[in-house]
Amino acid sequence: MLQFSLNLSLLFTEKPLIERFEAARSAGFDAVEIQFPYSLSIEQIKQQLAQHRLKLVLFNIDADTLLQGGEGLAAIPEKKAQFRQAVEQTLRYAEALQPKAINILPGCCFDATRKADYVATFKENLLYATERFSHLGITTVFEAVNTQDMPGFLIASGQAMVDILAQLNHSGLAMQYDIYHMQKMGEDCAGFLAQHLDKIGHIQFADCPGRGEPGSGQVDFEHLFGLIERSAYRGWIGAEYRPTNDTLQSLQRWQHFR
Repeated sequence: MLQFSLNLSLLFTEKPLIERFEAARSAGFDAVEIQFPYSLSIEQIKQQLAQHRLKLVLFNIDADTLLQGGEGLAAIPEKKAQFRQAVEQTLRYAEALQPKAINILPGCCFDATRKADYVATFKENLLYATERFSHLGITTVFEAVNTQDMPGFLIASGQAMVDILAQLNHSGLAMQYDIYHMQKMGEDCAGFLAQHLDKIGHIQFADCPGRGEPGSGQVDFEHLFGLIERSAYRGWIGAEYRPTNDTLQSLQRWQHFR
C-alpha cells in the first residue's frame, strides 16, 4: 500500500503554516513534510503533530539563498562553516521531531569553471551531515532538480545521484527522487524507479510541465504509482505540487491512488 505525505510548504498555502497541519488531517492524511520548518519553533510543531495525530516524515536543511535565486548553501566552498551551523540547527529539530529523512538541496553553481570544486564540497558536506544524522536513525537524502526551473543546479539527473551514492558508500545516505524534476529533464522516470528504488529514501511528485496535481499534466501516475506499489519500496511519497485551483479540489483529482 502506498504511503502519501502532504508537503505543507506548497499545499494549503491560503492558510498560515501553523494551520496547515489541521488541514492535512482534515483531508484524511496522517503524514506531512515541510521544506523549511524553521519559521516555527520545535514546540509549535510538536504540539501540532500531537494534536492532529500526524507524522512529520521529512524536512530540508536550510538552503540559504537558493529559493531567492542564489546558489544555496551545501556546495559552496566558502560556506562550509555556515553549512555546519545549518546542520546543527536541523539536528535540534530532528532530535525532537524524529523525521524519517532529512533532505539536502545541492544548490546551484553559476560559474562553470568552479563546478568541480562545488561538487567536491557538496560530497564532503553531504557525508558530514549523513554522519551527524545517522546516529538518530534518520536517513539523509539529497535531490536532483531540473535546470529549466533552476539554471545551474549542481545535480540534475538520477544518474548523477547514483554516482554520488556509489562514491560516498554510506548506509545512512539515499536519494530523494522527485518525479516532476526528472520528468522535466526528460528522464525515463519509470525505468529509473524500476532499477533504483532500493537506493531511494523518499519520493516526491507533481505533474509536468506545470508542477500541478496529478491529472493536470502529462505524467502517467497510474503507471508510476503502480510500479512503486508492486516494488519493495516502503517509504513515503510526498505530494509536492502547486494546486491548479485550491488544495482540496486538487486532492480530489488523485484520491483514487490512495
